[in-house]
Amino acid sequence: MNGRERLWRAGYSLAWLPALPLALGYLLWRSRRQPAYRRHLGERFGRYAALAGAPSPIWLHLVSVGETRGAEPLVRALVAAHPGVPLLITHMTPTGRETSQALYPEAQRVYLPYDHPWLVRRFLRHFRPRVGLIMETELWPNLIHGCAQSGVPVAIVNARLSERSLRKGSRFSALIGPALRRLDLLIAQTPGDAQRLAALGRPADAVTGNLKFDVVPDARLAGQGQGWRTALGPAPVVMLASSRDGEEALVLDAWRQTAPAATGPADGARLCVVPRHPQRFEAVAALLADDTRPARRSAGWQPEDAALLLGDSMGEMAAYYALADVVIMGGSLLPFGGQNLIEACAAGVPVILGPHTHNFAQVSELALEAGAAVRVPDAAAAVEAARALLADPDRLQRMRGAAESFAAAHRGATARTLRALRPVIGADP
Repeated sequence: MNGRERLWRAGYSLAWLPALPLALGYLLWRSRRQPAYRRHLGERFGRYAALAGAPSPIWLHLVSVGETRGAEPLVRALVAAHPGVPLLITHMTPTGRETSQALYPEAQRVYLPYDHPWLVRRFLRHFRPRVGLIMETELWPNLIHGCAQSGVPVAIVNARLSERSLRKGSRFSALIGPALRRLDLLIAQTPGDAQRLAALGRPADAVTGNLKFDVVPDARLAGQGQGWRTALGPAPVVMLASSRDGEEALVLDAWRQTAPAATGPADGARLCVVPRHPQRFEAVAALLADDTRPARRSAGWQPEDAALLLGDSMGEMAAYYALADVVIMGGSLLPFGGQNLIEACAAGVPVILGPHTHNFAQVSELALEAGAAVRVPDAAAAVEAARALLADPDRLQRMRGAAESFAAAHRGATARTLRALRPVIGADP
């Protein structure tokens, strides 16, 4: 470690000392709306329940819901390839942790501590992982340095880096560059991601594609969504999926302005809103109720004759996609960077994208080229495009087929990733 890196990392570590009480205050503030933020607080500071002689686990870091769901093919493959080896999953958000509990009940899950050297050492001493696999974009300098000192090999898998993130990372190259170079393995999603990572100081060791293409829609949930559709009646459904703050109001306003004169759901399409974050369910319910009382998933889709639907549950996206005819992708109408559209395409649902998809840039462009998605400039145009698709059954069916073909054509990243991981994880850890 050269003097410049040592100086930068020392300053970074010192900055964490006043930040830790602020982080605790932030968790307590968030817990007012989401009580789960008050649970397991000690884990954020490296305090964990005692483990009596537990063997060293394979450790995966999955920050939140998107990474947790996207890693499912890799997790299943690791469990199958390494039977009997315990699995440790770390998160940063309660929703990620809850999703992990539903998907991987066989694993142990905890919060990753904040990135101060002392807390990192406590985490590593406690769990003694045999290898660490970090999903997508999380790069904590002290964590990577601590793993190197402790002899824990670390790989970043399914790595992605947008142009925006490259610009931000370049401002802290004295911290980010050494952390990247200290990785034992770097596996990028696409050649573009590999090129941007190299610009930060570390060429990728492999380019394997996006693991999220290998996520197969849950048949049970898909059947559940089809059951909802039968119970709710024949009216088509436009879904605003994984919506973020501010987007619901824009789409709802456009929806009201383009609604037909008839008022019953059988006379026109229904709008189903599925917010990204559960702490916003009640606020979105109140917004929808300004027009008419929405049918809520948490209330068994009552009232049955509602023209607006609220998907206020977690872990059921596959069911919501099975319910929908067209998806407007949340996170893309305002500058949030978009959300994962692969799951919708795999379910055969055409996707309407707004202008902001920088977090899923290449996937979005590929979907557009394949005819699985269309791009619009704003929420009003998104609603107009959705209604136009519903009015053109032949085009809607073509886009359904294109979506399914697009998702199927890009599968195979899991097998390629497992092969690339052999140098750090071995054939049988």
